[in-house]
Amino acid sequence: MMLRYPIELTPDDNGTYLVTCPDLPEVTTFGEDAATAAAHASDAIEEALAARAVTGRELPEPSAPGPHWAAIGTRVELKLLLHRRLRAAGLSRAELQRRLGWQRESVDRLFRFDHASRLEQVDAALRAMGEEIRVEVRAV
Repeated sequence: MMLRYPIELTPDDNGTYLVTCPDLPEVTTFGEDAATAAAHASDAIEEALAARAVTGRELPEPSAPGPHWAAIGTRVELKLLLHRRLRAAGLSRAELQRRLGWQRESVDRLFRFDHASRLEQVDAALRAMGEEIRVEVRAV
């Protein structure tokens, strides 16, 4: 797992790099150099996805990677998958809560990008939707 969103780096007239993300037009950040700009882009992309999740907006898959990209963290990727799978299954959080037998707040926290849910909880939620997590390690 590791979602990589394409980013565009534009040199600015003050020696920094402006960063935008074609898949998430609201993402705009900068960095002193290309590496710092890409790191800032990862944070900005995660924030944009979290804001979209809260408001119920589309959570886009990354388009084809270009020469520059920013990866999102594994925890955020798992939460993104939860959102997508719940929507694809046509389930409500209330139905997921019923299937899991959990308190409402516990289910709601699973979908908050700022909450560090335990892997076991995410796994249980996906299993309740008929899905499973698969782990893969690859060379970078």
